[in-house]
Amino acid sequence: MKITFLIHNVYGIGGTIRTTLNLAGALADRHEVTVVSLLRHRARPRFAVDPRVTVVPLVDIRAEAADATDPLHRQPAEVFPAAEGRYKQYSRLTDRRAEEYLRDCDADVVIGTRPGINVYLSRFGSPRALRIAQEHLTHDTHNKKLRAQLARHYRALDAVVTTTEADATVYRARMRLPGVRILAIPNGVPEPDVAPVDGTAKVIAAAGRLVRAKRFDLLIEAFSTVAAKHPDWSLRLYGTGADRERLQRLIDDQDLGGRATLMGVVSPIETAFTQASIVASASDAESFGMTIVEAMRCGVPVVATDCPLGPAEIIEDGVDGLLVPMNDEHALVAALLDLIADPANRRRMGEAALASARRFDPAALSLTYDELFTGLAATRRARAWQRGRAAWRARAGRALPGLRR
Repeated sequence: MKITFLIHNVYGIGGTIRTTLNLAGALADRHEVTVVSLLRHRARPRFAVDPRVTVVPLVDIRAEAADATDPLHRQPAEVFPAAEGRYKQYSRLTDRRAEEYLRDCDADVVIGTRPGINVYLSRFGSPRALRIAQEHLTHDTHNKKLRAQLARHYRALDAVVTTTEADATVYRARMRLPGVRILAIPNGVPEPDVAPVDGTAKVIAAAGRLVRAKRFDLLIEAFSTVAAKHPDWSLRLYGTGADRERLQRLIDDQDLGGRATLMGVVSPIETAFTQASIVASASDAESFGMTIVEAMRCGVPVVATDCPLGPAEIIEDGVDGLLVPMNDEHALVAALLDLIADPANRRRMGEAALASARRFDPAALSLTYDELFTGLAATRRARAWQRGRAAWRARAGRALPGLRR
């Protein structure tokens, strides 16, 4: 079977890129897999790509590339939805290249990995292929205008796959998609090529984009209290983003220089997590929680805010990690202090985390995708009938008021 993934920019850094490459590599055990990158800004991907997976860039935006001076590159996209967060990075050139590629694509399955790209898949993808939209954000993350556009385009697809059951439930309730299967399949995280931690390092780690929603500021403030009680512990924050300068000022204001450090980007992140005994996540929202699983796969217990929608589907509170209320600095401090004060419990939770996280192995999740492909192919005719019946009812409903008049 030929499987094609459509991704924003496989040459960058981010959770969607990591999990797409993880799944692509696992599926390559049995299938011919291609990853199509709508954009390309550097020579090689930052993350390792399985040699069996073919990478195809569509628009090369490097300064020396011909695409960078193409007149269409300077014209705003007309198909990619303007309400999508990445809209300004798209153009009529990406519209055209996406249409050309999908028109000629002979894949049996095509999987889009962000909303605007899923619109491309709906508009240009061959109905002969199974067309699947992955949602790595959440339904409620999208603004009202974008949700309306997605509802219109997603009706032409075969399935919508979210990363959590909670988000799948929201889609089923709020986006009526007859004939489209809506289900949750979590992101895959492979077993790291590192030994599990022993829980003795006096380090708390956190990782992610340095943006306000990740609430690294809350974590720094909580660590200020922790550091006063345990001056031998340190906090390491991994990642980059728009909030970096503000977070550095907060570290300086809290007089945590040398104790709390912005470490920049480290890849793979597991090499950083193995130098810690606790990983913390203070986010206001998570579509899944890749760093939580990555830490657990290293045998590190995670303290996470119980935010929508991912952490509670990953962590069993009190068993393989701890969940605390959102925006509750005192609860976050208490959870960190509990793990610091009890090394034996920290090790037990780390061992439980290591065992629990095996359910996110990409090889196992790729089999779930195989089952999805088989099921969608077997129900194609029935689902087309459901879609047609719903469309007929909608047309009849619109016509009925005129007939009554």
